[in-house]
Amino acid sequence: MNYEFFIAKRIIGSKSYKSSVSAPIIKIGIAAIAIGIIVMLISIATGLGLQKKIREKVVAFNGHVVVSNYDNNLSNESKVPVTINQEFYPNFKTIEGISHVQAVASKFGLIRTETDFEGVVLKGVGKDYNWDYFSEFLREGTLPAFGDTMSDEVLISQYLANRLQFKVGDKFQMVFGEEDLQRVPKIRAFTVVGIYNSGFQELDETFIIGDLKHVQRLNRWSEDMIGNFEVFIDDFDELDQKTVEVYQVLPSLLNATKVSSKYGSVFEWVKIFDNNVYGIIGIMILVAAINMITALLVLILERTQMIGILKALGSSDWSVRKVFLYNASYLIGLGLFWGNVIGLGLLLMQKYFKLVPLNPETYYVTEAPVYISVDYVILLNVGTFLVCMIMLLVPSYVITKITPVKAIRFE
Repeated sequence: MNYEFFIAKRIIGSKSYKSSVSAPIIKIGIAAIAIGIIVMLISIATGLGLQKKIREKVVAFNGHVVVSNYDNNLSNESKVPVTINQEFYPNFKTIEGISHVQAVASKFGLIRTETDFEGVVLKGVGKDYNWDYFSEFLREGTLPAFGDTMSDEVLISQYLANRLQFKVGDKFQMVFGEEDLQRVPKIRAFTVVGIYNSGFQELDETFIIGDLKHVQRLNRWSEDMIGNFEVFIDDFDELDQKTVEVYQVLPSLLNATKVSSKYGSVFEWVKIFDNNVYGIIGIMILVAAINMITALLVLILERTQMIGILKALGSSDWSVRKVFLYNASYLIGLGLFWGNVIGLGLLLMQKYFKLVPLNPETYYVTEAPVYISVDYVILLNVGTFLVCMIMLLVPSYVITKITPVKAIRFE
């Protein structure tokens, strides 16, 4: 039997251990580990969750990669058309990791009511449009259904519905200007069939979703002309690589723009969360380790006579150190256990009950999003345990300076 582990187990199970002078300090050390894990779990889960949600919302309106004519780059309005007859449409057969390609076109116009008006972009989509993202955003009504015939159905944001006092089923007119000022502006009538809320106000106040055929007719395009293609990929982490791969197979007149370039300020802001999370993890682990070092030193001081007896009986310095390191590992494990129980419990409550709201004008979401992954939970726990144990090797060296004669006489 591992006698160091046996002695450590007896120490932990003894009543004197729980009622000793070191008991409050030990509890503080355990609490420090638990609080550290709670804070780290919350910071990682909410940081990754916020990044993921913001990316999903931007991608919902633009795709991961936008393929368009060079003259249309970074513009919300399609001015120079692209033919839909491309080798890569409807599927990129030569590139793996691309889940969907859809054809869209956009046109700026004014929504006109009896009392107000609002400038928005009509995003025209067809029957190939992927509605998965907007299914999550839908708050009232239904999603439009576009087929072979032109439809007047549109999906508008809750932000615009509140400003213009629209409800599901309401009809409204939209005025579209002409580049040739001598031409009379065109007026189209639409019906609200659904109201969505992505929580990303910059996008919600800009876009309404309608039939692609309206944009084609307004721009005097043929049925095979569209504004641009939106390309969706399987893994956001491969965005740069897939953008290059897409660009390499495009005709010379087309360009591929990744969504992070179109909304550079948003994605740069999102990256800041990584630095914040790393900083919090470093500080929490350091604080927890320092508290455990203090607890270990107090334990050593309290058990000085036992250390002297073990040495007098022939135990090596390393064997005695292992007794206290086993003891410390139990305390760290106890702190990790309660930290995970409380931390994951709080995260699950936020995930399912939305207890903590956020200002969408600042954070682009209405509540603190949570992303829980087994990978980072295990990595965080293992990393915290190893760092604390490595740091405890230094204070345990104090045991080597204790001589048996003085230790046995120590009071």
